[in-house]
This record gives sequence, C-alpha cells and structure tokens, in this order.
Amino acid sequence: MSWTGRTVEAEVGAVAHGGHCVARVEGRVVFVRHALPGEVVLAEITEDKGGSFCRADAVRVLEAAPERVEPPCPLAVPGGCGGCDWQHAKAAFQRELKARVVIEQLSRLAGIEWPVVVEELPGGPLGWRSRVRLVAGPDGRAGLRAHRSHRVVPLEQCPIAVPGALDSVLARRWRPGTELEVTSDGDGRAHVRELSVARGKRRARQLTGGVAVQHAAGRDWKLDAHGFWQVHPAAADTFARVVREWAQASRDALAWDLYAGVGLFASVLAGQVGPDGEVVAVESGRRAVADGEAALADLPQVHWRGGRVEHVLRDLPGRPEVVVLDPPRAGAGRAVVESIVERGPARVVYVACDPAALARDLATFAGSGYRLARLRAFDAFPMTHHVECVALVLSETDGGSGHDADHEPFRGV
Repeated sequence: MSWTGRTVEAEVGAVAHGGHCVARVEGRVVFVRHALPGEVVLAEITEDKGGSFCRADAVRVLEAAPERVEPPCPLAVPGGCGGCDWQHAKAAFQRELKARVVIEQLSRLAGIEWPVVVEELPGGPLGWRSRVRLVAGPDGRAGLRAHRSHRVVPLEQCPIAVPGALDSVLARRWRPGTELEVTSDGDGRAHVRELSVARGKRRARQLTGGVAVQHAAGRDWKLDAHGFWQVHPAAADTFARVVREWAQASRDALAWDLYAGVGLFASVLAGQVGPDGEVVAVESGRRAVADGEAALADLPQVHWRGGRVEHVLRDLPGRPEVVVLDPPRAGAGRAVVESIVERGPARVVYVACDPAALARDLATFAGSGYRLARLRAFDAFPMTHHVECVALVLSETDGGSGHDADHEPFRGV
C-alpha cells in the first residue's frame, strides 16, 4: 500500500546527494527534504512508487539541529518552491553538508578516500544567481516549479537572484505555460528571452538584450546571453585561476579544452603554450563556437572544432600534454575518458558540477593508470545542493609531467 500522504515520525540521519537527508521508517529508506542530520521530524510522504524507498518533506521539527535557521525566503518550505534545498541551514553548515556528499560519492563510486572542504565564493549566500528560468502559471504570474512537480509557485521576488534582475518579468502577466530565461551579465544588464510553443513548434523571442558581456580570466567576453556561462558571478574567474595553476602547460605544447563553451579555459591554456603552441577547443554549440572564435581572435594558437566531444576526439591528432574538460552535469562518461587516456596526457584538469558524475569518471581514469592528485570544491550554488569541484588527475606513467614536443598540429576546420 502506498505511503503517499502519510505522516511519520523520523529520526533524520546522514545527508544524501540531491538535497535531502536519509531516514529509516519501518524498514524503509525515506529521503527527507527540509530536514538536517540529527533532527527528529514529522515527515509527510510526498512520493511512494512502491520500492525500497520513498520521498518526504519535514512538515514539523520536533527536535531541531543547532545549525537550523529561519529560511530567508518564505517559499523555501514544504510545498513551496523547489529551487533551493538548504535555506533552513546556516551557510557554513550548508558547505559542510556538501563536503560530506562529495566525500561519500568519491568513496562509494570511485573507492577514493579524500578530505574535502567546500570553499565559499565572494558575495555571500544571497543575490548571486545570474541566470534564472521561470514559467508562467495558470494565472499568468511567473514563478518556479515545486520540487519534482509541474506545479508553478508564483514569485514576488527571489532572494538568491541578482537583485533587480527579475523585476520586469515578475511585474507583468504572461501567457500560461510561457517559459522565460533571464540572465544578468557582468555589466549588470538583464537579458530576457521568451520561450513558447505555437502550433507544435517551440519558438524563442528575445525581449531585452541578447548579447551578454562577461569578465573573467583578464578578458572581456561577448556571448549569447542564454548560452553557457557560470551562474555565480565569481565562479568563472575563480575556476580559471585554478585551471591556470594546475594545467601548467609547457611552452609550445599541445593542449585540449573539451566542452569549451566560449573558450574560457582555452584562453588560459593559450597563454601558457604561447604563440608557437596549440590549443584545440572542442564545443558542440555552434553559437558558442562562433562567440569563442570572436572572443579569442587575438590568439591564433587556439583552434576550434565544432561537434560532440565523443565524436570529435576520434579524429583529433597528436598527444596533448594537458587536457581540460568541463562536461555537463552527466559527466564526460566512460567513452570520452577512455579516449582521453588513450592519448596519454600527463595532466587532466576536470571541472565538474556533479560529484557523482565526477566520481564515476575518476574511477575510469584510475582504471587506466591515472590518479587524483588534487581537488578543490566550491559553493558556486549557495542555498542549493549543487557544488562545483575541480580535480587534477595525473598520469602514473610519467608522474604527471612530460611534454610531447613532436605532436602533429591540428590547424582548424
């Protein structure tokens, strides 16, 4: 019999990946949101598909953890907006919970025991989110969906969004079902795009802006406002500094930037290899490639390849000294990792937005003679369960150094 709708008393255990904690009730695992480890709560079962686990919201706290606080947003409660996971925890404890998740994923999925500290980015836990995707509910008001639901929770404001970025969108009514993408760029300008479906076709209409200006790695970037860029204003520059420190590409070397976006890390690698070296940037988004080519036109050593990484790698010549990759949330995957290690780079710098995907890929690297040498984790998504990691992976064969000066150059499309 389904437990959905039932309220149970639960002693909350460890944090789990995904923004919830684990409890056990009558022999079943219950993933409880809006709770903290060590608490005793009344949890309402919100989803039960009949398996060994179900999902629940903590609707009443009987014994609170000392790290519990009042959420700054009134919608960050059971039945409210699904955009945030940890507003009920102190900011420092949020980072501790994320560190525990990264540690557990590395241990369970990769067999790696590694200490992790999640570092705070500048600016605090509120007012950081520069990209928000909203949807208009039945009454035409823009909002965010509830957790694991299509129900729209209308917004008056969003405390984690860049101040003022959503004002124009929240001030009016929209056709129900309309999706709205809002981006606040590095100059503080808001870019709004409307997405709708008409006669079975998905249509996009730019309402304001369209070309964003961002600042990172000592450069100004102009790119599609709704293309890929880091959400936290301080993230891109922070990650570029870590990549610069760990990549250590030699002068005149060959380096690869996979899932390159508009070339943030390619620009860093280009500075290291110099004008006689080569950086191959691989990116599947056509607009991103065009924006990257324009942004890095002063760096002729950067050569672009458009296409899916797993396909492009088959035809790339040469042995790169360094590979930097920043894959989507699902990770690079076994096929891409194996293609990388077949070329034998001395160093791999992996930027990951999902610790489980990172751990799976690190396990593949480890099975091919590579080891995790360094790892840093950043709270690039405060109040949510998401965490960004940067890992340095070294080849055991040459100790993480070495440079193939005789690589066959790739000279672009």
